[in-house]
Amino acid sequence: MLLLALDTATPAVTVALHDGADVIASSSQVDARRHGELLLPAVDRVLAEAGVGLDAVTGIVAGIGPGPYTGLRVGLMTADAFGLALGVPVHGVCTLDGLAFAADLQGPFVVATDARRKEVYWARYADSRTRLTDPAVDRPADIAEQVKDLPAVGAGALLYPDTFPRAHEPEHVSAAALARLAAERLAAGEELPAPRPLYLRRPDAQVPRNYKVVTPK
Repeated sequence: MLLLALDTATPAVTVALHDGADVIASSSQVDARRHGELLLPAVDRVLAEAGVGLDAVTGIVAGIGPGPYTGLRVGLMTADAFGLALGVPVHGVCTLDGLAFAADLQGPFVVATDARRKEVYWARYADSRTRLTDPAVDRPADIAEQVKDLPAVGAGALLYPDTFPRAHEPEHVSAAALARLAAERLAAGEELPAPRPLYLRRPDAQVPRNYKVVTPK
């Protein structure tokens, strides 16, 4: 097994290789505006560090969000392209699950990432491997009563300490955590989700209302 994992659902552009036993190479850069520019060079660096070619990869793991439309689709389209070119399966993993796995907390806690527009993407967890709720997008003040007594991880939690008073790192997801979690679930015979995006809301860029289409005569 050689899994190539990647995620662009947060400001982190993160890539890792997992050989079935552990992560053998990884790269993470934080730049919310350059996912498209940074992802493929990161893949090249990770492959070079591991001393393997892309054709050695036997499976792709992609963070499926939730995340902003533009950044998230960069990673998922790249994962789909690799899977098609190599003829290997592409597995989806919820980005919040990757953060929860990396946090390695026991007992109930919350993962929250920055959704912009003064909102967070979030979910509750029983432990680092067990999500209790579907991912959601909300204003922090609207969920304060639900999360105030719980530890929290992620950039969204760190941004809003009034709502998440027990917030701490990790701030962004790492592909290394995604790869470890995916490898663990695959080894246990679990079926991972399809690599389809969790947007949770409409993209920022939309066709204006009352847009008049002009067609040639």
